[in-house]
Amino acid sequence: MQTLDSIQNAAPEGALTSPAVARNTAPILEVLRAHLPARARVLEIASGSGEHALAFARALRATTWTPSDPSPEARASIAAWRAEAGLPNLEPPLEIDASAEAWPEVDVQVIFCANMTHISPWAATEGLLAGAARILPDPGGLLVLYGPYRESDVPLAPSNAAFDASLKARDPAWGLRELDAVTALAKIHRLHLTRRVEMPANNLMLLFRLA
Repeated sequence: MQTLDSIQNAAPEGALTSPAVARNTAPILEVLRAHLPARARVLEIASGSGEHALAFARALRATTWTPSDPSPEARASIAAWRAEAGLPNLEPPLEIDASAEAWPEVDVQVIFCANMTHISPWAATEGLLAGAARILPDPGGLLVLYGPYRESDVPLAPSNAAFDASLKARDPAWGLRELDAVTALAKIHRLHLTRRVEMPANNLMLLFRLA
């Protein structure tokens, strides 16, 4: 499963950069500050370039942030950013494919996943929700998703409609997911949507609690 959507020519050597990270890090961080436990242990799924992991570990020094990605190129980028930063609370990247039936053993309270559900097959979202239910503490474990979604009662923004079309042109299995479908599947895994936060550029932050 390919989730990496980054641009080359990053520094340090071997790292990647994504323009979207520069645009969305601050608003995402604001929500994380408000809702993460004070000393949270966080697993990030589909970390991509690793820039989110770096930024959030640097800003939230009391947290332990563990990035992951199925792509060797992405994990090399994460390792390059981590080596340069030298942050004690940023763990080495794990190899995790969200759609896999088994994930590595990790002791975490929170799972964070940004911009994966629409740039991956639906099986990745299914696996993410199932995996979150397996490893998060019960009750109270927190799953945080970020990205664009289709909502039955909200008109689709023209920019999101164009983005959806471009994704499906690249891969018919990709595309913006129906929020109702995501929340219904989450409930099967006892993950309940407790907060929907509107974000810049027609994105959402979705907070699910295990109960």
